Amino acid sequence: MEIVLRALVVYCFLWAVTRALGRSTLGELSTFQLLVYVTMGDLVQQAVTSQDYSVTAGVLGIGTFALLTVAIGWLQWRFPRIRPLTTGRPVMVWQDGRPLEKMMRDERLAMADFLVAAREQGVRRTADIEYAVLEADGRISFFTYEGHDSGSPETAPQT
Repeated sequence: MEIVLRALVVYCFLWAVTRALGRSTLGELSTFQLLVYVTMGDLVQQAVTSQDYSVTAGVLGIGTFALLTVAIGWLQWRFPRIRPLTTGRPVMVWQDGRPLEKMMRDERLAMADFLVAAREQGVRRTADIEYAVLEADGRISFFTYEGHDSGSPETAPQT
């Protein structure tokens, strides 16, 4: 019965933490945040299964991680100049129909991964790409030349 009570306490606390962190924070996890949540999972496991003998220790550990996540988010909002330090900067990896190989190598972006992302966004030919930007969150934004068919569906004229 003790494990059920521990699980109930930790579950309620995690529910409160996820509500406090907000949807955008949970919906757009960075690699670091994912690692933080995995670590929090380990803390939860210890608190629930009595390996630590203290639900309080699990709650304190998870609470500390949650407060640090909120604090970093607030600092980025309050002081936008630190955002590149905490989340990274977008990097141009393709320009004028050609890869910027040094940038792709520096960012460890494989050509195969680049091509997959291009196909997923409807780009048919790499020659159509004016430039592409590897965003700070790992997504790639593609900008094609005007007048070239990028494979995206046409919108039907309104009548």
